[in-house]
Amino acid sequence: MLRYRGKKKVLDKVKEFDAFSKVPDEYVDSTPVGGTFSVITFFIIMWLVYSEVSYFLDSNLVFKFMPDTDMDEKLRINIDITIAMPCSNIGADILDSTSQSVFGFGELQEEDTWWELTQEQQDAFDAVKYLNSYLREEYHSIWQLLWKKGHGSVRATIPPRKNKPNRRPDACRLHGVLTLNKVAGNFHITAGKSLHLPRGHIHLNMLFDDTPQNFSHRIHRLSFGSPANGIIYPLEGDEKITSDENMLYQYFIEVVPTDVDTTFESIKTFQYSVKELQRPISHSKGSHGVPGVFFKYDMAALKIQVYQERENLLQFMLRLFSIIGGIYVIISFINSVVLIVRTGLLSQTDPESMRNSKKALNARPAHASSLETNPLLVTPDLNVPLDLIKQ
Repeated sequence: MLRYRGKKKVLDKVKEFDAFSKVPDEYVDSTPVGGTFSVITFFIIMWLVYSEVSYFLDSNLVFKFMPDTDMDEKLRINIDITIAMPCSNIGADILDSTSQSVFGFGELQEEDTWWELTQEQQDAFDAVKYLNSYLREEYHSIWQLLWKKGHGSVRATIPPRKNKPNRRPDACRLHGVLTLNKVAGNFHITAGKSLHLPRGHIHLNMLFDDTPQNFSHRIHRLSFGSPANGIIYPLEGDEKITSDENMLYQYFIEVVPTDVDTTFESIKTFQYSVKELQRPISHSKGSHGVPGVFFKYDMAALKIQVYQERENLLQFMLRLFSIIGGIYVIISFINSVVLIVRTGLLSQTDPESMRNSKKALNARPAHASSLETNPLLVTPDLNVPLDLIKQ
């Protein structure tokens, strides 16, 4: 039996036991190039891991079209419009394709006001008008921000007047919510009050033939269904001003049912597109019609489903590991090329240093290498008989 009486402690000898052989320090050539590439590799891998994790936590928006079969659903229309005429001179009405009066499902409130806004009100309306115009024009570049980050259309919230003008109101604000049948319809504002009949209605506009008519209008709100993030209502923040007393404004609206199921909300609502037409009414010139503001809406046959889907976890892990391994291999290859070029340049510019480095590596004793590479060798006890050691 051998006893160890070396100078090193037992714990230090245990630490020398290793299943993987280590390269001795004498054979390791530390260079600033290798350290620099190690630092660069670390930061590149960390940045790529952060990017991949952020991309995995994010989601893809899917827009799916399908036939709209929910015919029993009701259509809610939100209205807030200001007309540059007193409420006593105009009438608002809405009919659908079933020729039923839908004011049984709601009623619009008429509020006398003034067409000219205060500076505070004008600034608020101009800000919303500019922002909604920007969202409509730049929608294709910021659509993901609108749907994923919870930013929807901005409505024109006009602050109340602090000082009322010392004159009679010259404008009328029509606002309210109507619940309609989910069919095509026509909402219009013309001169004269409406009179409902069994098969429709008429406007008593012949009583206002001698009254100046000004159908300049501001649309503070015109939407269908509940407000939802990501949906822009094109007519909100719109303003039309005219000096013609016989102007006809027509808006042709295509309403599209939309089911939204995203991180922020799950809701059934509607979005719409619009085409505008305005022309002066002149029977002598062949331009017939009734002056006023007309919103003719129709329902689309298809509906849109908007939902989010995420990437598979296994695909994410495989892509992450392949990126890390690829970066490591590429950086190692670049490091080897740089070291070869560096060695070649040093051998030409400073051959003396290269020879000294080679001599220092070759001057290492052979027995030291055998002892360090074989940690199981121990120093024998000098008191043990030589023949016992040989056994």
